[in-house]
Amino acid sequence: MIEGWEQTMGAAPLLGIAAGAILLLLVLVIRFKTHAFLALTITSLLTALATGIPLAKIVPTIITSFGNTLGSVALLVGLGAMLGKLVEFSGGAAVLAERMVSIFGEKRAPFALGLASLIMGFPIFFDAGLVVMLPVIFAVAQRLRGPVLAYGIPAAAAFSVMHVFAPPHPGPVSATELYNANLGVVLLLALVIVFPLWYLTGARWGRVVARRHPYQLTSSIFGEEDPEQVKNPPRVGTVIACLLVPLGLIFLNTGLDFLRAAGVVDSGALWFKVGSMLGTAPVALLIAVLFASYVLGYRRGEDGVEMEKILDSALGPICSVVIITGAGGMFGGVLRASGIGDALAHSLSDTGLPLIVAAYLVSAILRVAQGSATVALVTAAGLMAPAVAGAGYNPVQLACIVLATAAGSVFAGHVNDSGFWLVGRLMGMDVTTTLKVWTVQQAIESVVGFGMVCAVFGVASLV
Repeated sequence: MIEGWEQTMGAAPLLGIAAGAILLLLVLVIRFKTHAFLALTITSLLTALATGIPLAKIVPTIITSFGNTLGSVALLVGLGAMLGKLVEFSGGAAVLAERMVSIFGEKRAPFALGLASLIMGFPIFFDAGLVVMLPVIFAVAQRLRGPVLAYGIPAAAAFSVMHVFAPPHPGPVSATELYNANLGVVLLLALVIVFPLWYLTGARWGRVVARRHPYQLTSSIFGEEDPEQVKNPPRVGTVIACLLVPLGLIFLNTGLDFLRAAGVVDSGALWFKVGSMLGTAPVALLIAVLFASYVLGYRRGEDGVEMEKILDSALGPICSVVIITGAGGMFGGVLRASGIGDALAHSLSDTGLPLIVAAYLVSAILRVAQGSATVALVTAAGLMAPAVAGAGYNPVQLACIVLATAAGSVFAGHVNDSGFWLVGRLMGMDVTTTLKVWTVQQAIESVVGFGMVCAVFGVASLV
């Protein structure tokens, strides 16, 4: 919310404004072919005016929302693109793709990529994990000359499932604390459901959308390696080490946060602060780029001038991705500042529905209204926590409430979600295709995940 200003509109007119804003954005992009960055900026400005945000606060709100998203996305995508460029240019992506195909076979390559992403997604955030894995995904897609969505969607869905449902990611950890649930029980239950959930909504869905949209990758954001210039490609172990460096560091960060939430370690200790800083995604990717620059560049005979050119060439192709993703976060930020999500959530929280259903619906409405899954999850948990606290649930039921709220927070990510633009642009999809592929995937993941959690909740109620 904006300091010194309070929204006076009711939920109904705010919902109408939000629906109209999303419709306007889609019309601008799909019907009139307006550039997505311009369309998002126009829509954000008009939405701020329509919802009554004070005129003096509109531009600062837009700039702040854009900057907050851009700050994290630019660092992650920029450093990730540099790492991907080094892996691609050195021939490492092709080497790793060959090895994966030889081990798993061509037909099981999408499953193998998704499973690897599911494991990587345990400690690493959605956007950082996706950027790190993309060079390998693209290399396998090009090696097998298959539709890029067959390889990309299972991996993206794997990172999404882990980021939304599994501690130690910040959303489920925060919701666990707000509901006063047992973190170990939440983690155990999450690990039980993530694989079947990913398989149904990621691996299987990837096959479906690949048949419907069978386009192949024509160019990668990381560029293409020249086989004639790759005289001494790195070994598979070297490439895997380059990918494991950020994974290990980020695991350190999320592991420490998990131990902090469990009350095992002192967050004020110097070693804790240093470990947490080294494990933040931007620092971890920076260290990975420096490591890869040495083992994939200098150690293979590349000089400083050539390395500077290689790394610089990684940034140009991702500028559009970064700017459009930042604008998507700007649109979501305006919706959050306008109070649309809060008004809708408050009106639903007192409907008398079963608490697990109400928690899911409040979270889903917040997700659709303002875009961010983490914001939706934490806000919904804060709204529902008092009612849940007085219900006398056992530890397993409380864990189910946490994961039901998490399931709602991933529902139908669309044009107000920065992740929507990130996935669509990185995989070469236009807006219409991204809605058909990614928005539907997120809705299916949400509904199926909620169904699984409800089944466990029902069993726990009988015990």
